[in-house]
Amino acid sequence: MPYSLEPSYDDDPRLRELVVRLRAYLNDELLPYERERGITPESRVDRPTLEHVWKRSRELGFYGISLPPELGGQGIGFTELCALKEELTASGAALSHSVLGDMGGPLRVGAIVKYATADQLERYLMPVVRGERACCFSITEEDAGSDVRRMRTTATPDGDSYVLDGHKVFSSAAPFADFAIVVARMAGTEEAYSAFLVDLDTPGCRVFDGEVPMSGQQMEGDLVFENCRIPAENLLGEIGQGLRIGIGRITLNRLLHCPSLIGAARRAWDLSVAHAKSRVAFGQPLLALQAVQHKLADMATEVYAARSMVMATAARADRGENIAVEANMCKLFASEACFRVADQAVQIHGKAGLTRGHEVEQIFRTLRMFRIVTGTTEIHKNAIVKALV
Repeated sequence: MPYSLEPSYDDDPRLRELVVRLRAYLNDELLPYERERGITPESRVDRPTLEHVWKRSRELGFYGISLPPELGGQGIGFTELCALKEELTASGAALSHSVLGDMGGPLRVGAIVKYATADQLERYLMPVVRGERACCFSITEEDAGSDVRRMRTTATPDGDSYVLDGHKVFSSAAPFADFAIVVARMAGTEEAYSAFLVDLDTPGCRVFDGEVPMSGQQMEGDLVFENCRIPAENLLGEIGQGLRIGIGRITLNRLLHCPSLIGAARRAWDLSVAHAKSRVAFGQPLLALQAVQHKLADMATEVYAARSMVMATAARADRGENIAVEANMCKLFASEACFRVADQAVQIHGKAGLTRGHEVEQIFRTLRMFRIVTGTTEIHKNAIVKALV
């Protein structure tokens, strides 16, 4: 097939059908729903609004689509999931993160199902899959980001309970989550970390609004634990498996963040082309200027390169291969390349692209952020070299 920034997936009938249906939902339902309510990427969205999206997405078969059929999904592979995630951000929908269940939904819990007991699956994870509950993942602390082993939140065994004490930051979906998956250091140790399921209304657990990131999205919160007692049966996996659960999930997330970045870059391209066609300068459209044409050519090439890397790596993941190195390469390249696309989009838009609230300006801020979150550029480079040399 000839290359297109908006893929048709004609060579994959199942994926093409999914993409066509997803585009129809986004354009015909979700975007009008957002416009009617004045929802933007920086809006503080209430739980009923999110639940509306969860419910409708589940009715259409998108919510948790990557989960196996026995958990209510369709068992699609990583390649198909990447294609759908790109479409979500390419649409420009502010609530796109809630369609598949990225923010507090099934995609948050899918990677940890294998560690859950039957009771934990029934009480915590399946309600998330059904869109009845939401969760957040809490591992980061003020002084424990890239160097996660510096975490100081502790879990102290006490009879048939564990007592949590500490402070977690940057927990996405915390403002509307019902429970958290918390990774803590076992008290009295330096290297043993465990994961726990913690209801956020448990005495001793408090949720605060987190810092608003430069993207403007109000989706993060801080969790403070002070003598927070949780039952022993809420230990997720075994004692000492906390980092395996947390970091294993992060490795996959590094790949799965990439199509969202590519979709945002694709949206920046679309907006830039439309602006270049309509904006007249010195008696001709901007698109007639060779300098603008070259920028658009560079932008399209960056998107093509990033998508090619991501889809090739997703195909390897579908075959069950180890993608630890490639996932870091994808996140490194996609975050940098897509930010360059956003930077060019701002340049093409001129003063309008610098205006707070303009869609291109918001995309620029969001993509700049992803050169740091879920692993900094430098951390990815360290991981790549450590694995290869």
